[in-house]
Amino acid sequence: MIEKKMLKALNEQINAELYSYYLYLSMSAWFETINLRGFAHWMRAQGREEMGHAMKIFDFIVERGGKIELAAIEKPAGSWTTPLAAFSAAYKHEIQITTSIYRLVDLAGSLKDHATSSFLKWFVDEQVEEEANADAIVQKLHMAGDSMGAMFIIDKELAARS
Repeated sequence: MIEKKMLKALNEQINAELYSYYLYLSMSAWFETINLRGFAHWMRAQGREEMGHAMKIFDFIVERGGKIELAAIEKPAGSWTTPLAAFSAAYKHEIQITTSIYRLVDLAGSLKDHATSSFLKWFVDEQVEEEANADAIVQKLHMAGDSMGAMFIIDKELAARS
């Protein structure tokens, strides 16, 4: 059985992951409205990953005999000033999620919850990749500046994400 304090924190992380899904879906919708379909595709794929993260935690709680308690999902922003602003927000969000995961790891350690500590290692490793991917795109967008040609090249690159 999972300890109540850990269960509460994991349920909160499910909400954070579902918010991430919502945020990336909102970003995808915004990119669609400005005809950057490759950017939209990347964000939609990222959203699917976040939903997968939520379900991974959901399944872990169930496996440990815990009770799922879903909370309301905060409404995300619906528009950004530029593609760079959107990806900068995504990168900042990934840093926040990393911090949240680290808090879970610290809590599991303090509770001597070895099963949860082991489970969370995957998320720690995943967040390294998540931050690096978002930051790489932020850096490309910085380099692109106001070049529409560069923007379309990046759009094409992002459309290739599987």
